[in-house]
Amino acid sequence: MIDIIDIGLVVVWGGLFLFLVVRFFQSIRLVSTQTAHIVERLGRYHETLEAGFHALIPFVDKVTFMQDLREESIDVPPQECFSMDEVNVIVDGVIYISVIDPVKASYGVTDYRYAAVQLAQTTTRSVIGQLDLDKTFEERDLISARVVEVLDAAGSTWGIRVHRYEIKNISPPRTVQDAMEMQVNAERDRRALLARSEGDKQGRINRSEGTKTEAINRSEGEAQRRINEAEGRGEEILAIANATADSISKIASVVIEPGGKEAMRLQMGEQLLRSLSGLKDKKIVLPGDLLDLEGWLSKIDSRPTLGPSSDR
Repeated sequence: MIDIIDIGLVVVWGGLFLFLVVRFFQSIRLVSTQTAHIVERLGRYHETLEAGFHALIPFVDKVTFMQDLREESIDVPPQECFSMDEVNVIVDGVIYISVIDPVKASYGVTDYRYAAVQLAQTTTRSVIGQLDLDKTFEERDLISARVVEVLDAAGSTWGIRVHRYEIKNISPPRTVQDAMEMQVNAERDRRALLARSEGDKQGRINRSEGTKTEAINRSEGEAQRRINEAEGRGEEILAIANATADSISKIASVVIEPGGKEAMRLQMGEQLLRSLSGLKDKKIVLPGDLLDLEGWLSKIDSRPTLGPSSDR
């Protein structure tokens, strides 16, 4: 009987010793980087353990919360939202948050992750309720910014910081999707038709500009050709006039010299006879004294004599 009591005492003291050893080892804490441990002493907050080695008082100090200080992503489950034009859409997203105050994150809210998700959902429904369906697809940044603003305001109490909120999907009903697809196709067809009409318009403008330029070039070429021809004819007439004046001047200077008048008569006679010889095959009316060569030459001699004496 005594042996049984002794064995019982040994077991009790052994269990007590083992319990004390376990509690002693539990009082030694190794905190890793980006982790914070919340210590309570006799049920009240005592301190926050940061990264490193820490020794606690057994049976007095107790680690009640361990907070991860790294940024984490939390999925926001899909939820139904009604837009301002009474269209039901399903929206889901992702929140990126991190703990900046481990004490508030432990005592300020029961579960900050669940609270952040609920607040993000309610804020999303509120913002989408103020937008038309078309705007919900264009104003994703507005929705995200509004959710982050509301979560930041609550995060100061919960000890968290919301870095960003991203909307993953906005899914309208199938009928609305079909209508939107038809609208997109109609807009695409309209743009294609507009592009073709603009191309045809530009082509016609280019062709008319080419025709106009060609006509201008032709008219300018024709004008330049006529100018060149006129200048050529003028130069020709001027050259003939100069040559005629020069020949007349030379003839006059020869006539006033001794024997010049006789030479002139001889040349005029030759020209008259050459002209008459060319009329043998033609029928024309001639004066009666045509063959009176001496009479014709005497008429030439009776004309005023060229030279200085003619001015008297």
